[in-house]
Amino acid sequence: MIESTQQQLVDEAITSRHSIRAFLTTPVAREDIESMLAVASRAPSGSNTQPWKAYVLTGQRLSALSDALVAAFLSPDQETRYTEEYRYYPDIWEPPYIERRRKVGLGLYKLLGLGKEDKVGMKQQHARNFKFFDAPVAMIFTVEKTMNQGSWLDFGCFLQNLMVAARGRGLDTCPQAALNRFHPLIRQHTGIPDTEIVMCCLALGYADHSRIENTLISEREPVSGFTTFLD
Repeated sequence: MIESTQQQLVDEAITSRHSIRAFLTTPVAREDIESMLAVASRAPSGSNTQPWKAYVLTGQRLSALSDALVAAFLSPDQETRYTEEYRYYPDIWEPPYIERRRKVGLGLYKLLGLGKEDKVGMKQQHARNFKFFDAPVAMIFTVEKTMNQGSWLDFGCFLQNLMVAARGRGLDTCPQAALNRFHPLIRQHTGIPDTEIVMCCLALGYADHSRIENTLISEREPVSGFTTFLD
């Protein structure tokens, strides 16, 4: 089968997406942000409920939130003071998921020259999550707490649409669940009400291709590894 130009463009937008961990300070035009969100909103949702909500931060509002998040992460009591609203990862890690997690984590630290014993360096790198990796745009996504897990699946479709739309415009992203447990601080800086659950955050901007951490491309299982065909 000969691939059409349209198919190639769509496939490239999807397959070229990967998490960027260092951004340029180049601003992103508001009209581009609004356009991407409009495209993302075409995601399917049960009974067309469209449960997602987005909060977009730039400039001083973003800087203030980043500073507060970094300070909270580096505080000695952060693990007891801040807790997740929902469990993102499993309580018990089992194969093959634990091996995949370790591989991508170790791969990043190896690129950065950080050994297992360099706890300070690893923590400093982890703290960059809370600066949104210096991206000029940060997004916070929420869903009303009255909605059930089906709406969370709908939100996933919306988020993927947004990241693909970004690639179509030459922009890059990094979806971030690491910030979720700091939702009290996020609420303080955004006005997000307690009736909404913070699903995840997203760093958006132009990748800094001079940074070695952006060369990390995580592996994917072949189709045969996760698919069963029933004829």
